[in-house]
Amino acid sequence: MAKYQEVIDWIQKQVSSGALAPGDKIPSENDLCIQFNISRQTARHAIGILVQEGILTAERGSGTYVTDERARNGERSRIAVITTYVDSYIFPRTIQGIENKLRELGYSVQLFFTNNSSVREREILTEIVEKDEVAGIILEPTRSALPTPNTDLLTKISGMRIPILFMNSYYPEMSNKWNPDDTRKIPHVSMNDEKSAYKAVKSLLDNGHRNIGCVLKLDDRQGLDRYSGYQEAIAEKGLSPEASKIIWLDTEDLKRQDLVKDKIKERLSGCTAVFCYNDEMAALVMQILDESGIKVPEDISLISMDDSDLAKLTRPPIDSIPHPKEKLGERAAENLVRLIHHPGFSATYEFEEEISVRGSVRAIEQL
Repeated sequence: MAKYQEVIDWIQKQVSSGALAPGDKIPSENDLCIQFNISRQTARHAIGILVQEGILTAERGSGTYVTDERARNGERSRIAVITTYVDSYIFPRTIQGIENKLRELGYSVQLFFTNNSSVREREILTEIVEKDEVAGIILEPTRSALPTPNTDLLTKISGMRIPILFMNSYYPEMSNKWNPDDTRKIPHVSMNDEKSAYKAVKSLLDNGHRNIGCVLKLDDRQGLDRYSGYQEAIAEKGLSPEASKIIWLDTEDLKRQDLVKDKIKERLSGCTAVFCYNDEMAALVMQILDESGIKVPEDISLISMDDSDLAKLTRPPIDSIPHPKEKLGERAAENLVRLIHHPGFSATYEFEEEISVRGSVRAIEQL
């Protein structure tokens, strides 16, 4: 028997027995060479034959996988996209990126919106379980700093071999954040919130500021990660974060802005700069300070995240670290489709961006 045929027979046996399941990555050419004592050319020839027969699928830059017939034949071509909001800020452009890329890849989109409600998220996930019609799910977690009550449904969906990918954030108890190769956990595509916040606060420190306040969102995981970046930058200068300068707001607080005005004014008193969770929060802080006669950047410098249209419309415009928006949506769509075809694919990706400088930060001299 020819050597390449031994390789073919072995791979076919692994597939038929279930040792290699649809979507699994086969051993590398180098591993096959060692296992069968053959040349790389012989291993490549055997793989090529199985690819031609449709048993294997080769992905450039990734490897060779057992073909997933369900994904290849398009038996399910609908993707559920579950996001918190739709009608403002960065959300429309992110969704547009997802929709454009999925359409390009031959998939249709079914949009759901939770309005940042875990109850509504549960209703949507329950509907997906009952209908069992989608090929995959892109999910923006709801209030991701809190333990999710929907772990059971997410686990059930994963057990149905419907790939899930978190977008913008993640539920820590279900995330592969700390081990991207752990296929038992759910991957995510997001900003690197910790590094981004570190860059923002370091910019303030590099401009001479030491009394730096911080306004963060309490119930989103991004808020906790951004606080970690704030802490890291502060500690790097030999300083300690002061609890009295940190303002934590949740989703309900932001609906009652009159209730947070006094807290913001009191805690930012004496600060020469402030780092804000995002542009929406930064615009609110600027408004409250302006009403008190405190000007940006003359009296206090301000930096934010997301680089939304709002950052360009305030006066002065806000220094802000961009959210990738369409690019993030496109990457989430691409990575989910790869997961559909190849469940072993490491789909976690975090974007790193640089500050868009617009003039809301003023350099000061240290005494």
